[in-house]
Amino acid sequence: MSLEHVVGLGIVLFAIGAAGFFVRSNALVLLLCVELMLNAVNLILAGFSRYLHGTEGQVFVFMIMTVAAAEAAVGLAILVALCRLLGTLDMSRINILKG
Repeated sequence: MSLEHVVGLGIVLFAIGAAGFFVRSNALVLLLCVELMLNAVNLILAGFSRYLHGTEGQVFVFMIMTVAAAEAAVGLAILVALCRLLGTLDMSRINILKG
């Protein structure tokens, strides 16, 4: 698989994640779309790392995976708390942070 294929696949995955993030209103789907975008960036970084025979891209991939894991843990905990409190995950109905 060439670098063009890897970058193309990464761009398609990122576009799907971005479209889902801007179109959907379910908080859980938004969280999954962010994860998809982070994994698309990971794919592109790993592709460039392999193409350039360097390790910098792999280091960035591990950093992004760490951020994604933290984001998933904190985000899911917040979503569970919001779902228990409000009974919905619809972002248009969640206005608890407004003053």
